[in-house]
Parts: sequence; C-alpha cells; structure tokens
Amino acid sequence: MSNFSVASASGSDLRQFLLDLLIQLAYREGDFVLSSGQSSAYYINGKEVTLNAEGALAIGRLILPLLPPQTQAVAGLTLGADPIVSAVSVVSAYEARPIPALIIRKEAKGHGTKAYIEGPTLPAGAKVVVLEDVVTTGKSALQAVERLQDAGYVVEEIIALVDREQGGGELYQSKGLQFQALFSILELQERYKTVNSHQ
Repeated sequence: MSNFSVASASGSDLRQFLLDLLIQLAYREGDFVLSSGQSSAYYINGKEVTLNAEGALAIGRLILPLLPPQTQAVAGLTLGADPIVSAVSVVSAYEARPIPALIIRKEAKGHGTKAYIEGPTLPAGAKVVVLEDVVTTGKSALQAVERLQDAGYVVEEIIALVDREQGGGELYQSKGLQFQALFSILELQERYKTVNSHQ
C-alpha cells in the first residue's frame, strides 16, 4: 500500500482504503451511550476519519459520483456532516462539477441574519442532497432536510458514511426520501473481526 494514492485510486480500492481507515480510527467496541440516548456495544467516531486528510479525500471521491446529476448543493447538520459536505464540495471543483456546500445549524444564529443555513443562497427549488456521517435513528439528518425544505429547497436523498441499521433508513423511506450509505455497520464489524483476528 506504500504506493497507494487516495487521489488516483480506483473506486473499489478507495472503498477498501476508507473501510480500513474507519476500522483503524473510528470504530470502537465497549459500552457506550449514543446521542440518541441508546446504549451500544460499539461506537463510531466518524470525525476521526472525516477530519483526516486522506479520509476526507476518499469520502469526497466516493460520494461525489453518487450524487444525482441535477444536484445543486450538498448539505448537512453541524457538526458531524461539516467535513463531509466540505470534502465533497472541494472534490467536485477538481472534477469540474463545482457543487457548493451548506452547513445547517442546530439553532438559528443569534445575530445578523439569524439564519439556520450557512453557505451560498441558492435559487428556490434548488435540489440539495443531505450528507451525514453515521445514521442511527435518522433524526439529525431529517432535521437538516426540514430546515432546507423550509428554505424552499428540494431534498429527495440522504447519503451517509455508515448506516447503523437502527431505523434511520426506514424513517427516511416513510418520509419519501431515498437513502444510501457507503457502508453498513455489518461491513464494519466483519472487517473489524477480520483485522483483529490476524493480530
């Protein structure tokens, strides 16, 4: 892997690189309480990978081709999605398909415009794809969707880094939203077992 380049690797090699990075840096087993209040035998700290230079580049390169052709922006709820929307936006510029990034605050800004959405103002009806790092119940990405819809944008799809498969996908489906994740939790757990059984 010493001659491996995140900038030029093919899709399947890039995906394997990102999976291994998630296992090395983000995935932990133990006793944890999630933001949803649920307890869990594992935890994924996505920011360990999304704020890693090569991790961010791999994420941007893998998510960009998943965006529908008419996508006019990517957006996500602060803080987990911030590095992901930025990575996808930067990669899109390199691919001559510049797509701006929007960051959605959890609470309206307390001064100035008092806005919920940071980033370029788009025309009404602009098509925006919501990005997320880890989906559990799905509520945080849904909050982003609702804020964007309130601003007059059209959101039809959510793309996540990891799906914990704990109801998020079903929630999105019930709201008429398409959902895809780069990885399922089962893929992470299988790879974690494989890697750790060889050590």
